[in-house]
Amino acid sequence: MAMITDPDQLNQATEVVLNTTNKTIGLSVAGNLSTDGVTLKALYSFLKEEWKNDTSLIKFPFPMGPITDEQFELINGWDFLDSTSRNLIRNAGWAVVNTSGVVTSMHAGVITLGSLEADDQVYYQQTAGGASTNIVLTGPVNQAVQIYSDPNGDGSTADGFDRRSLLNLFVREWQQTYAKSTLSDIGVSQMTYQAYRFPLTSAADLKVTHTESAVSTDAPYSGIDITYYGTDQNRTIGGGSYPFRVIIDGNNATAEQIYEKVQWSLRQNSDIDAGAGSVTGKTADDLLYFVGDTLKTRDGVFIDNYNVNDINRLVFTDYNGVERTFPYVATLTLNFGTNLVNDSNAVYRVFFTSGYGTAGAITVNDKDSVAMTGTVSGQSSITKTFDYDGNTQGGRTAGTDANITVVAIGLATGQYVSATGTIQRSNANSVSLVASLERSYANP
Repeated sequence: MAMITDPDQLNQATEVVLNTTNKTIGLSVAGNLSTDGVTLKALYSFLKEEWKNDTSLIKFPFPMGPITDEQFELINGWDFLDSTSRNLIRNAGWAVVNTSGVVTSMHAGVITLGSLEADDQVYYQQTAGGASTNIVLTGPVNQAVQIYSDPNGDGSTADGFDRRSLLNLFVREWQQTYAKSTLSDIGVSQMTYQAYRFPLTSAADLKVTHTESAVSTDAPYSGIDITYYGTDQNRTIGGGSYPFRVIIDGNNATAEQIYEKVQWSLRQNSDIDAGAGSVTGKTADDLLYFVGDTLKTRDGVFIDNYNVNDINRLVFTDYNGVERTFPYVATLTLNFGTNLVNDSNAVYRVFFTSGYGTAGAITVNDKDSVAMTGTVSGQSSITKTFDYDGNTQGGRTAGTDANITVVAIGLATGQYVSATGTIQRSNANSVSLVASLERSYANP
């Protein structure tokens, strides 16, 4: 059944139960009334007709006063019977006014605009850092939320609460994009007892491909954590030092894996701060988002220990709201043949081709200014990084392709071998070193 907008669909003692002694209006899911509810305008119109036609009801003061089609007052000591009744009201807010003319409670009508699936659970937060509460029904929202309480009607909320200045709506379903809507999003600083419409949309998240169970327990997810700080945590990016307040330890995971773990964390009704503080996940601010295959951080969020292969598709937004990126880092993969892999003494070194073969040959540095040289150590491949936009070794022009010569030599099984290649602005650079089998080396 659909939401009731016609008062003719309401009947006393079926959908609507009136108690003139206690002055309560009860609504029940019965007859024509389903969980889709009834507009407050339709209920008001029904009550008018009943008071007009019912000789028993006309003896009592009328329960409601209209302000607009989406704003009403319950007056003359009347109120809704219970939360079940209140949760069936649609498209409106209302205040309860006691017989002295004092407002003792306010409810705002909360309506969402945008695409939500029928099983999406929207929840809300009414105090900064406070707990969250689920909307009664899943899917698009049309429900009243109490925003003010003064039970004794003395004008003070010491015995109640005043939550008119904050309302955050969230939808965070697994493998769907997250959304949050606040009062500032609708241009409101303080709510009153009327209907408000909040933008809130969720869609499929193509970057979340694993189950929640896997992300919560499996490697590398289990080693990814989030730490919140109250002071600046500076990180060096491209020669500059910039402030951040949230640091994610990426545990050498890919950008997608880090994103998945963070999204999982933001669904938890528990502390997700690996530091000394306490931050409840499901009401915390978003931290990361994808633009295509580029992972971007929200203001003040940095990722430590990311997979080096993803460095060129990370954008960090510092605490001042300025986007920061590393100079382009190319990757170079060195592939070793069996004879080098099996040689416990095998070593390699990467030179700039210009100058190789002379005493002035220059070993290429990685992005951290560490020479690209080392032992093969039984590995079939080794990946190195290169500061494509910043390296100026030997007078190299930054931002240009670098011609290289790579050499490797073992003792027992790997002969000397060299190969040339080029480091381009790419993560697919590679050089293969296949040494002949050593048959002559001996050191008796």
